[in-house]
Amino acid sequence: MVATVPRGVAWLHESAAPESVLTPEKLTDEHRLIRQTGDEFVANEVMPAVDRLEQKDWTLVRELLRKCAELGLVGTDVPEEYGGLGLDKASSLIVSESVGRLPSWAVTFGGQTGLSITPLLCFGTPEQKAKYLPRLVSGEMIGAYALSETGSGSDAMGARCRATRQADGSFVLTGEKMWITNGGFADFFTVFAKVEENLSAFLVERAFPGVTTGNEEHKMGLHGSSTVPLILQDVRVPAENVLGEIGKGHRVAFNVLNYGRFKLGAMCSGSARFVIAEAAKYASERRQFGKPLGAFGAIRYKLSEMSVRQYAVESMLFRIAGLLDAHIGGADGSAPALAALEEFAVEASIVKVAGSEMLDYVVDENVQIHGGNGFVRDYPAERHYRDARVNRIFEGTNEINRMLIPGMIAKRGLVPASATDSPIKQAAHLVLSTALQHYGKALAEQQEVLMFTADILIDAFATDSVRLRAQASGDELHRAAADIYVNDAIGRAEIAARNALAAMGGDGSAQLSKLRALMDVPAVDTIPLRHQVAEAVLSRRKYPFG
Repeated sequence: MVATVPRGVAWLHESAAPESVLTPEKLTDEHRLIRQTGDEFVANEVMPAVDRLEQKDWTLVRELLRKCAELGLVGTDVPEEYGGLGLDKASSLIVSESVGRLPSWAVTFGGQTGLSITPLLCFGTPEQKAKYLPRLVSGEMIGAYALSETGSGSDAMGARCRATRQADGSFVLTGEKMWITNGGFADFFTVFAKVEENLSAFLVERAFPGVTTGNEEHKMGLHGSSTVPLILQDVRVPAENVLGEIGKGHRVAFNVLNYGRFKLGAMCSGSARFVIAEAAKYASERRQFGKPLGAFGAIRYKLSEMSVRQYAVESMLFRIAGLLDAHIGGADGSAPALAALEEFAVEASIVKVAGSEMLDYVVDENVQIHGGNGFVRDYPAERHYRDARVNRIFEGTNEINRMLIPGMIAKRGLVPASATDSPIKQAAHLVLSTALQHYGKALAEQQEVLMFTADILIDAFATDSVRLRAQASGDELHRAAADIYVNDAIGRAEIAARNALAAMGGDGSAQLSKLRALMDVPAVDTIPLRHQVAEAVLSRRKYPFG
């Protein structure tokens, strides 16, 4: 009998068994070896080179990418026939967490693996894959992704770059792309341009006449990554370098972004693990009023909250990786990666938002724990703070993703007849179903209501994931983290739901009594639970889970 693989957003109305969900505690020995390899490479090769990277030594960056490729870390998603390892998405997640330790390096790595390799894997012809994938996987060729423009950052369909079809079937591209990661030293670009009014994707080599790049942007953070404009002046691209179908560039762009959002969440998770360890070490060693900082309740609260928020993001990430692998492998092995990315687009947006905002909290509190030392460049806390900010803009702003989360659920008809398991799931259903009834198709224009709804849905998925992970572990520390997160999430969800329903006039007011009944749950004394988590952080001097 073929086992049924859960569909996207099934968690909103179905109960999952703890044993059915992938968690970090269930990783195989092979997974743990991959994590060790990734962590050691970043610790031994990348971190000692931070100063040279921040001085924009692109020769060194290329060398590091080649070394990383030799270890197989660049080709985890790529089939063996194209030089990769063909590993599962859990392995890709683990590698993304490892590189997240240094965000500048993570961005460079992601531009190569996620934004350059993924489009070819999902949409390339066999000839395109054979020509480019082995060179990208080996680090011989460096890739970049050119979607954004000055006037169309979040509005990808508003691109002005043009591709004009020629008599011989080739295309001439003209326009300028902005904020191109790896652009200063990339050999290969996935470029999006309009053929008439139809967005299309093209594979463009730097060697093609008319391809140039501008000066490096002066960024707030990520000083060790390259970000430049890409200038296309009558660039002739052969017909065989069209990626996918003419007029279907949006499908390439959006599905690459789905996977990019998942991987960005993973990189944020990896960065948070590292920063929490840094904060724990400083709080253990720094003394004030005759005591270590970590002895004070206010500091213990920060350390526990940093860890609990990371625990929630990590739980969602591994759960999604398990779902992706189940769909890609499937019971019959037939479900392609592209279909899986489309299926779990909502979950990808959730971890993008949750991961980037969790990391912002972690790096901010790390500066606070360091006090004045956190505000100067003598300590890395200052660099972590600057580097994290852009994650809320990358891969679609968090505002765009918040509107996508409930919007995709409604558009795909995934709003269940009812919700079960938790008051937050039920609140999400109550708000979303009421909004659809009240606004109808006009809901897409109600951005504030969509964002309130998204916040409830994010906490619904997070609470479900931490609960299942804690149950699967059977560990007291896991239960403490899950109980803290669920207790606080109920309060957040109630406020968001009240705000959303209040905007719907009489339709919303009629539902407020139901909301009050749903959220009438006993409060949890989280202080002793937080002390338990904080003590684990301080005694181990690191993030204590996973």
